[in-house]
Amino acid sequence: MDTDAEFDRLILFEQIRKAAEATYIKNPLDADNLTRWGGALLEVAQFHNPSDSKQLIQDAITKLEEALLIDPKKHDAQWCMGNAYTATAFLIPDETEAKYNFDLATQFFQQAVDEQPDNELYQKSLEMTSKAPLLHTQVHQHGFGSQPLGDDGPSAAPSSMGGKGKKKSSDLKYDVMGWVILAIGLVAWVGFAKANAPVTTPR
Repeated sequence: MDTDAEFDRLILFEQIRKAAEATYIKNPLDADNLTRWGGALLEVAQFHNPSDSKQLIQDAITKLEEALLIDPKKHDAQWCMGNAYTATAFLIPDETEAKYNFDLATQFFQQAVDEQPDNELYQKSLEMTSKAPLLHTQVHQHGFGSQPLGDDGPSAAPSSMGGKGKKKSSDLKYDVMGWVILAIGLVAWVGFAKANAPVTTPR
């Protein structure tokens, strides 16, 4: 059942990505469309191996940079950028390089909070980035960094971890990937649901 849901989700965001690509050809200066495109790429990245995920995330960053060139105060694009750099950092074993990406994530989350100070999700993302380097270290000590960015990460934790640290390790994995996936998922759904409403819910 979970596998079917995951596949449906992948198909959905692939469709959104293709639609955004088509819209971009007609109007390359649509910041909302570029943000949707970047968000879709981040979602699709969750279903690939680390190498392919990195490339998809980098492509997402490129689209989001374009959006921010058009509208530098676009808070949802800033927040997506924070998530993109967070996801990148967790895929990088080297702590120094990962910290550089976490720092970039912090900057973009802070910008999003500055634009929307009352947004609790933005505030939570900013708060979590302060804990990210420590979580990154623990994640890679457990050998989790080689796994794909899929939602099956947290649920797979109990079977892949052994000994007395099993529950703590699985909780840690949920904290890290659950946070990243939730953040990406929410920003994507907020933008995409609004964008697709006229098509998917005709009256």
